[in-house]
Parts: sequence; structure tokens; C-alpha cells
Amino acid sequence: MPILAFDTSTDRMSIALGRMVNGAQQVWSFEAQGGAQSSHTLVPAIMDLMAQAGLTLAELDAVAFGRGPGAFTGLRTGCAVAQGLAFGARARSGGAPVPVLPLDSLMVLAEQARLQHAPEAARWQVLALLDARMDEIYAGSYLWAHGAWQTVAGPMLASPQDLRAEGSEALAGNVFANYGDRLPDADHWPRFTVLPEARAMLSLAPGLLARGHAVDPALALPVYIRDKVASTTAERAAAHAVAAASVSTSRP
Repeated sequence: MPILAFDTSTDRMSIALGRMVNGAQQVWSFEAQGGAQSSHTLVPAIMDLMAQAGLTLAELDAVAFGRGPGAFTGLRTGCAVAQGLAFGARARSGGAPVPVLPLDSLMVLAEQARLQHAPEAARWQVLALLDARMDEIYAGSYLWAHGAWQTVAGPMLASPQDLRAEGSEALAGNVFANYGDRLPDADHWPRFTVLPEARAMLSLAPGLLARGHAVDPALALPVYIRDKVASTTAERAAAHAVAAASVSTSRP
């Protein structure tokens, strides 16, 4: 089952391509700076991995991408590239587009933490945390049981001090340096610094594909959670006017 996977939801871009070679899975992977840089480097890096693996786009069984939550620019880039590659495969092969598998980036993070720190656990619940900037955190609680992940809560956007980790056995993510001292009940659970990596996506993909989670490329969309991060010029002007009026009326 040749699968291409990539995540651009954080400041680290992660790509992996897996296929069976002589009865065993072989993985080609690449990591680099993410964010805005991924819009320039993602496609060339993918095509280089495809060449290394000796695969064409039409031979892929699926294109998996991290749908978010995460950085706006990275999510838009990842979604657009996934759609473009899937439709491009159809154009080259003359058939149906390659299915696209949108993956919850926080669940991918949870899987990465499990693979690194609890690979033998039959049951494991983790609170996955990504830095959302602006003094907020993207969070989701996930339970590993019966060989699959279940979403307990989230994904959500919250202030660090408002998060709760009841039922969790670990906290995982990239938030501890900036927000660690503000996370509640911080001493009760181990902390694992991890990011959503494409190898973890390859681990998740076969089960999700078997359960019918792949979609037509046109239906593959990012998940932002935070709908807006910047004010328009008119909104900033209105805010300044309100502030100025407030100062004026408060003067004796």
C-alpha cells in the first residue's frame, strides 16, 4: 500500500513515503523548516522522495495530509498540495484521482508520542498540545484502545491555565517551554516533547483507510479552529476610534 504523508501544521515540515519492498515496508522521509517555507519546499521534496522510491503519483493508494489545527499558512499549503497531487495523478493516469486522507494533526501528535514512549501499551490516554501562539494552545484528548485511537475531547483552542487533563496518562506536544508552568496539575503526568511527524501518519493511515476515512480531493479541507488571527484595516481603525472615544469621555 504505497502512501504519501506530510504535515505542515507546525514550524517543522515532515514528509514520509511508505511502500512494501520484498515483503517489508520501506519508508523514505524528509524534514525541514515549515511555516511559510513549506510553500516553496514541499512539492520539490515530495517529488524527490517519489523518485527515490521509484513511484509515480498514479501508483499511490492515498495522499495523507495533516489537516490541522495548526499554522494557517502551513495548513493551506498542505491541503492545496494534497489536492493538487491527487488530481494531478488522475490527469496523468486518465482515471480517478488518488484518495486523500485528511488527518487530525493532534491525533498524529498523539500517535507519535505513543510510538516513542508507549508502543506496547494496550490502553493509553494522552492530552496532545500544540502551540497556537497568541497565548493559546490547540488541545485534544485521545485514547488508544483496541488498536485504534478514539477522540475523547477536542480539538479545541484554550488558554494554558484553562486546560484539564483528567484521565490522561501523559501530556505531549511542543508547549512546555512557553506554557509549562501554567498548565494545571502539571506534576501529575509525564511530559513528552513531540511534533506530528509523517511516519506516525503512515502508522495511522492503513486503519483509517480501511474504515473509509479517505475522501475525494475536492472534499479535503483544513481545520483551523481559530477562524481569525488578524483584523482588517477597517476593524483596526474602528477599534482605535472606540479606544480614543473611551479615553476622551474618561477625562475630567
